[in-house]
Amino acid sequence: MSYPIHRPRRLRTNPKIRELIQETVLLPEKFILPLFVEEALKIEEPIQAMPGQFRWPVSEIIRPIEEAKSFGINSFLLFGSPETKDRTGSSSRDPKGLIPRAIEKIKGAFPDSFLITDVCLCGYTDHGHCGIPDSQGYIQNDETLPFLCQMALSHAKAGADMIAPSDMMDGRVGVIRSALDIDGFTRIPIMSYAAKFSSCFYGPFREAAHSAPSFGDRTSYQMSPSNRREALFEMTLDMDEGADILMVKPAMPYLDVIYEARIRFDCPIAAYQVSGEYSMIKAASANGWVDERGAVLESLLAIRRAGADLIMTYFAVNAAKWLKDNP
Repeated sequence: MSYPIHRPRRLRTNPKIRELIQETVLLPEKFILPLFVEEALKIEEPIQAMPGQFRWPVSEIIRPIEEAKSFGINSFLLFGSPETKDRTGSSSRDPKGLIPRAIEKIKGAFPDSFLITDVCLCGYTDHGHCGIPDSQGYIQNDETLPFLCQMALSHAKAGADMIAPSDMMDGRVGVIRSALDIDGFTRIPIMSYAAKFSSCFYGPFREAAHSAPSFGDRTSYQMSPSNRREALFEMTLDMDEGADILMVKPAMPYLDVIYEARIRFDCPIAAYQVSGEYSMIKAASANGWVDERGAVLESLLAIRRAGADLIMTYFAVNAAKWLKDNP
């Protein structure tokens, strides 16, 4: 009986050698924790569609920050849900508004925290769209851009460390970059939601952020799930307009896009493990169908293996705990 010369199992013999040759490594410092800040609240409020996640009032927002930092997570993505909403999302541009106050609160307690702010109108408008509709309900592109610039500037002036436009309006990275530079914020990077697909996996988020559209859908500005080449074209445009980091959203259903982006672009690539991805794992584990720890860490490894340098994930704290207990 002949035996193979190459025996890959030699390198799987024990945990020490498996750890030594591990190609993809998860590190808590590569995770970004999304947080929901809601103006009307006095205490934290559980998000029904996202077990284990909460909406936070500004007065309590340092609590999840403190916990996350204790496990090595120092980067946070802030979403706001104001008390007052209108057609143009005017509260999004208020220099004393919800997110600027949250930034001030967090930086006062943890000045070394890295705060990324979502720049989009959907959570601030009474219609729930990411831009300004015309009389027929079509979301206007160029008319929306000045509002996004003002929103980005209000965050930068409050102390945001990075701006993350998620609206998918054409040209928004370029005008935001120009506005930041003109106002003296040349050091603030932009992480663009460059390939943001029109996905059913956003459902729980829209409950969390109270941002579901009141009419129509977002297919006229978010991308078709069928189009990979178009996604790479969108990413190229955002790079040309001055984006520093390119994001793919969602993550798991679009690993091929993450992989292609990693090959094509030399900048950091981010991926967003979105609310639907989170809630599916939570539901399956609650029913005993999957092991939550195993499913979470395997999914995050897959996203990293595909090429993502940074991962936005609601599992950030749990994953960091598990990695600390049993790397």
